[in-house]
Amino acid sequence: MGATQTKDKMHCTRYLNGKGPPPLGETMGTQGSNNHKKNNLIKQGNQPDGGQMNCNIERRSLPGHPECDTIQITFHFEDGIQSNNHPHPGHGYRGIEYVAYLPENSTGTKIVRLLEQAFQHKLLFTVAANLSGEYCVTPADIPLKTRESGGPGSLGYPDPNYLKSVRKTLKLKGIK
Repeated sequence: MGATQTKDKMHCTRYLNGKGPPPLGETMGTQGSNNHKKNNLIKQGNQPDGGQMNCNIERRSLPGHPECDTIQITFHFEDGIQSNNHPHPGHGYRGIEYVAYLPENSTGTKIVRLLEQAFQHKLLFTVAANLSGEYCVTPADIPLKTRESGGPGSLGYPDPNYLKSVRKTLKLKGIK
């Protein structure tokens, strides 16, 4: 009921005289353009090219999240040359390996996906001078928890406000 079939095609007869929603092939193109518009709303950062972001599940809990395991996110950047988006184009910078932590719960898993988007849009890291004047890759303005413990003052857990604050910061950057 609602369909007829010829030798090699099945035709929907649910709508009279062919009036109804556009064929699936036409709607796919439209959805792609909507996704493109959404991506244009996300701000672009000046994170160096070539970085890597990897996630692992650690079988231990973070303070304040005893009911779940830990997501360990490792960011890696090799040494490189500053681009036109950095303070001294053509000059070198030192790379880093940086580790961040999230609880493996529904909110933490969602935030990992949002951080992946932020990483793809070059928002998590930048190139800046350290205290000795050497240029290196450093975290940008999206907060990351780099210690498993020690509380908010040492970029660690427990921090009951962290998951909400990082999500709010990502939203301000267009990452939703």
